[in-house]
Amino acid sequence: MDKKKEIIKYLADLGITVKTSTKARGHQGFFLKNRIDISKNIKEDRIIPTLLHEFAHYVHYQLEPDMTISGGTLSAIFGEDNSTIKKELLKVTNFVDENSLCVRLYEHKDRIKSKILEYEDIIKKDYPKFMRSKPFKEFDKYINKSDARFLLKYDRVRLIRGFFKKSSKLLTINSVEKDFPDMPAGFAAYLKLHSAQKKQSRTSARINKLQKYYNKPTELFARFIEGLYLDREWVSAIAPYTTKLFYERLKSGQYPKLEPIVYKYI
Repeated sequence: MDKKKEIIKYLADLGITVKTSTKARGHQGFFLKNRIDISKNIKEDRIIPTLLHEFAHYVHYQLEPDMTISGGTLSAIFGEDNSTIKKELLKVTNFVDENSLCVRLYEHKDRIKSKILEYEDIIKKDYPKFMRSKPFKEFDKYINKSDARFLLKYDRVRLIRGFFKKSSKLLTINSVEKDFPDMPAGFAAYLKLHSAQKKQSRTSARINKLQKYYNKPTELFARFIEGLYLDREWVSAIAPYTTKLFYERLKSGQYPKLEPIVYKYI
């Protein structure tokens, strides 16, 4: 029997139902009480790490039943909560899952920031007193009489006109100069700046949401277990205090049903 089947059998013997042919609610894996789903779409080399990740949630659930809602606490998992454990677990998380670094999102945010500054320079050529933090009165006066006002809310909008709604016109933020050739360059730039600011806010919200997710104690613990499987020596090197504490608690029986998994498969 291969390692994957052995682990699944061990989990089944604990009363855990393991499903490997679902979409796992859009994730690589998913845990809920006594059930673990592993996505049928993940690569073969990701199955065991994902199994161990989800089993870590199961172990945590035994220690802290409300962890699925609250995200759990480091105190319940490690017996203490301090900055050293948090920093080390984040290092492990970054090693295990590079998406936790949000590199692409930060790069996207930087590109948006550059565009905002570019649009601001265009506006200031004609309106040197322009400030993003204050109302742009000249623009507000102009935009109320133009169909371009719809682009303040949407980057793409179709205007339908006529009694029988037979005529329509598509307006987009990227073609504003073409759609409104008489619009002053500063106003077109402001529309694009406003659009970029909305994108910046959405990107920041996405980063904050991901960081909140990755910083949950239950996720930090699950990726720690996953990391031990992927490269125990490296995890021990980047998280020495947490690793030592973990094995001390493991030996003392603090983690229900986890000891056989760790010593046989990690």
